[in-house]
Amino acid sequence: MRPSRPLADALAERALVLDGGLSNQLEAQGQDLSDDLWSARLLADDPGQIEAAHTAYARAGAEVLITASYQATFEGFARRGAGPAEAAALLARSVELARRAADAAPREVWVAASVGPYGAYLADGSEYRGAYGLAAGELERFHRPRVEALAAARPDVLALETVPDTDEARALLAATEGCGVPLWLSYTVAGGRTRAGQDLARAFALVAGRDDVVAVGVNCCDPREAAAAARLAVRTTGRPAVVYPNSGERWDPAAHRWTGAVTYAPDAAREWRAAGARLLGGCCRVGPADIAALAAALGSPRP
Repeated sequence: MRPSRPLADALAERALVLDGGLSNQLEAQGQDLSDDLWSARLLADDPGQIEAAHTAYARAGAEVLITASYQATFEGFARRGAGPAEAAALLARSVELARRAADAAPREVWVAASVGPYGAYLADGSEYRGAYGLAAGELERFHRPRVEALAAARPDVLALETVPDTDEARALLAATEGCGVPLWLSYTVAGGRTRAGQDLARAFALVAGRDDVVAVGVNCCDPREAAAAARLAVRTTGRPAVVYPNSGERWDPAAHRWTGAVTYAPDAAREWRAAGARLLGGCCRVGPADIAALAAALGSPRP
């Protein structure tokens, strides 16, 4: 069902359930995501699979669906021979596919257009390190065309996600200035700091003065870091927190596989909510069953 109110108004009433990892659900549907474009390849090759993945999360209880544009960029599509007009259409398609799944749900479901970091375009795991050696202006010029294309497709919110450092956060905030779509800013963190090792409170504080930021927080991190990060985000910014960690496993970019133990526990969402999180879900390796359990733990309206 198409929402009748802005996301910020809904967050003022209660916590909302985000979806989980899009890539793992696509893999569960039998898709090969070994291409550098990752899930974004399917925007051109098999968009129905993306809509089906969104639908799986909506049926599990997700109230916010994040688009398949995390790794979708003009530069990445150009490598595949797509010109600017085709790339812009594919970015718009990512919003349209999520919107179809959202509209088919029996309750309000919002669409968040994913704006992933520069490192996602590189496809070498550098979003988990940051500090690409690019100036903030260069990063802003990279992000702005994609932001404009996604904003033109009219999502409910932009998800500036998996941000590894403050340089990229500044660039993303500059690229979204005046775009007309509210946003959230979500860092990937390790050891209570940004992936680049910066002070997390100072990183959160970059949203000061931006009335269009509806939430600040973390994603694609160890679940055990989520509650403390949420408390810090709320204390620093006065905004609701957004929290969607991964399964607890770690991505090995050299071996192209996940390692380590699963530590994601849907019941932990109650602690995240108590810490001030109002957007709660999962990232890599968190699937529809986990989101259904999280929704149940929060007592969210049944799908």
